[in-house]
Amino acid sequence: MIPDTAGTLDLDKLFTARLHAARARPYLATALFALHPVESQRVPTMAVDRHWRCYVSPGFVDRTPVEELAGVWVHEVSHLLRDHHGRSDRVAREQGLTGPGERLRMNIAADCEINDDAFGDGLVRPEGAVEPVSLGLPEGKLMEDYLPRFSLGPLTLAAAWLDCGSGADGLDREWDLGPDGAHGLSEQERDAVRFRVAEGINGRPGNAPKGWKRWAEEVFHPPQPWRELLGAAVRSAASSSGAGEDYSYGRPSRRSAGVPGTVLPSLRCRPPRVSVVIDTSGSVSDAELGSALLEVAAISRAVGGRRDLITVVPCDAAARIVHPLCQGEGIPLMGGGGTDLRSGFAKALRAQSRPDVIVVLTDGQTPWPSSRPPCRTVVGLFPRQRSARSWARQDDPDYVPGSPPDWARVVNIGSA
Repeated sequence: MIPDTAGTLDLDKLFTARLHAARARPYLATALFALHPVESQRVPTMAVDRHWRCYVSPGFVDRTPVEELAGVWVHEVSHLLRDHHGRSDRVAREQGLTGPGERLRMNIAADCEINDDAFGDGLVRPEGAVEPVSLGLPEGKLMEDYLPRFSLGPLTLAAAWLDCGSGADGLDREWDLGPDGAHGLSEQERDAVRFRVAEGINGRPGNAPKGWKRWAEEVFHPPQPWRELLGAAVRSAASSSGAGEDYSYGRPSRRSAGVPGTVLPSLRCRPPRVSVVIDTSGSVSDAELGSALLEVAAISRAVGGRRDLITVVPCDAAARIVHPLCQGEGIPLMGGGGTDLRSGFAKALRAQSRPDVIVVLTDGQTPWPSSRPPCRTVVGLFPRQRSARSWARQDDPDYVPGSPPDWARVVNIGSA
């Protein structure tokens, strides 16, 4: 699309559209009125930067109905509220994505995240708005989920003109006023706007679509990258002092020279042994058991891929057979009864080769050992909500015991 080169910005029409957007989406009103419009002849339609400026083409405003302009206001402010510029920067850095083509894909993926439930209920879908269905993609996903599912080609040809600005994909534009330009919001002011919007959604959740509800729940409590945290916790435990160390006569200690006639062993490093205790009680779902086996494979990679040094102990109220990971594909996760992972700890510690690290994958509904085991412990917790009756006895189906003990490193599993 060729940028408009003539005309004066019709602020009355633009502000009327913003008011219409605020009436249709009152929970976004704080953010909509925090955006400062900047007239620009170089912007195809409307675009934002990370400092909460909205660059507006006068020609686009002239030819677009107020109802559609309201939808564009909501669309552009959604990029900023959802931090698409920061998220795009992280994805580009982690995956080595460079160039305008990759940033266009990020813009399209971010639009898919926004547009699947943005319109209707008083908002008209703007002409040319990209939606997941137009690319053959499912609804309800995040930008990071959409990005690897499509490439630039025939399906994206109609979106080649798309440019929602640096606020959508993190790549600075020639029209950006930059951090020192007028009317930009500071980082603290941006956080204050997000907080007000999130409070408005959480206060009246029935008025917002699922995508905004999810955003409001997570904006100031971002999900942990739990798989990376779990791997880091296992690596840290495995490399700690005393783990993976043993005395060996294979290479005598240098101190032997000071003790004539005596050969002293030296302290040697060896690959760490890891025992994974998997909660197979009735409160753990089949999907979570399947996920647990995937985590066992990830744990193996975290300690160097030595599957022969990792064992798996299925456990509900009693510990089962200790399985070597070299047979991991066929490990039967038997159980389904009550939960007492203390027997799993005992079984792991009684193994012929005592582990350097015990990893427990559980929903937490279990008694814990009363004292610290003689090795490092990492607990991966499946998500559970505590009920008001968590004080009740364990035979109550809603019973949730206390948190894992302080001596365990805890990672919450399943927070995307």
